[in-house]
Amino acid sequence: LGVELEVERVPFAQKLLIKKAKEAGLFVITATQMVESMIENPVPTRAEVADLQNAVWDGTDAVMLSGEAASGKYPLESVRAEAAAVLEAESVKDLIMPRLFDDYSVSEALKPREMDDSKRRTKVVASLGPASWSEEMIPKMIAAGTDIFRLNCSHRRGGDFERVYPLIRKYAAEMGKKVECLGDLQGPKFRVGELAGDPVMLTNGEIFEFGICKDDSDTIRPGRITMKPTIEQNALVKGCQVGTTLLIEDGLMEVKVTEKLSDTELKVEIVRGGKLKARKGVNVPDIEIACAALTEKDIEDAEYLLQLEPPIEYICVSFAQKAQDLQELIDIMDRLNIPSDRRPKICPKIEKPQALTNIDGIIAKSEALMVARGDLGVELGVNRVPFAQKLLITKAKEAGLFVITATQMVES
Repeated sequence: LGVELEVERVPFAQKLLIKKAKEAGLFVITATQMVESMIENPVPTRAEVADLQNAVWDGTDAVMLSGEAASGKYPLESVRAEAAAVLEAESVKDLIMPRLFDDYSVSEALKPREMDDSKRRTKVVASLGPASWSEEMIPKMIAAGTDIFRLNCSHRRGGDFERVYPLIRKYAAEMGKKVECLGDLQGPKFRVGELAGDPVMLTNGEIFEFGICKDDSDTIRPGRITMKPTIEQNALVKGCQVGTTLLIEDGLMEVKVTEKLSDTELKVEIVRGGKLKARKGVNVPDIEIACAALTEKDIEDAEYLLQLEPPIEYICVSFAQKAQDLQELIDIMDRLNIPSDRRPKICPKIEKPQALTNIDGIIAKSEALMVARGDLGVELGVNRVPFAQKLLITKAKEAGLFVITATQMVES
């Protein structure tokens, strides 16, 4: 159907077909590329989970696996992934409003595909990097449809931003296009430390020490996991209590605190094991981490972004948990005496469950909002993200905010 109708027209046709078939009492199966990345990978992408759940919310009775089950590397995992995603979708289905009017016609799916890009209102945000930030590629990216370029401050080094920013402004002006820029502050990073030797196997049920490095030789080894002594990582370990879950490497491994020995030392049980390598990310969904939202690097990056000419349009605050996290950026603008008409729109990235509880205060300090499905999927669980996305977008739009949805949008 995607070949004959074109892929862009399939989602609307799917809604029409499912509704028509269900009204006639038919059993409906939705099929093809449901979790296609799982032919090679053990977990689905955020987009695939959203696609599965939207099929359920459309009314489908079944979702089908093709190559994922027939010839892929992870047939069992793909079955479990689909079952888990649709179960979660069913649990909130009654809270989702139907999207089609009663006087619909399935033939509406045959409307000509919209080809006039001047009618498009949804912006495309493109992250810049080695594949796209050359002087040759920037005008091509603009011509392809980029509306906003993202400058990821995690990679601000070597003068790349200083070189790229003027090029964006130059080519947008030459091409007569309105192109904006978004500076994305890295935010606090939480990672395990270095290894003493080879990767360490974590076996379900084992008890490990988990703590802040006592010195440079206190590295990860059998029976002990360590983190470097940064302000943010000290706050993470201090905030843990008995029963707190820590997720490692995007949730591939999971440990649970069984004993708190001090503010810097824990004992944990391995709940979901694996091979632990150096510098893998750590997420703690259960707690609001008591540290500043902006690190020293973020403050330096924010000061750089705020002095760009012409002014940058958006600045993202990563891992925003509460309104005060955004106030830190406002305070920097105040300190630098940035006039109101030159201040970028503050865009919190919603990546922690705590932000959902504190969303009213966050929105009150913001002009934009990003549904950052990567870490949100780790902390909330990927199967709860599509419903959270709908709630966040609705809430933010009601408040008049500009909303960006991000992460694994077209990852394949």
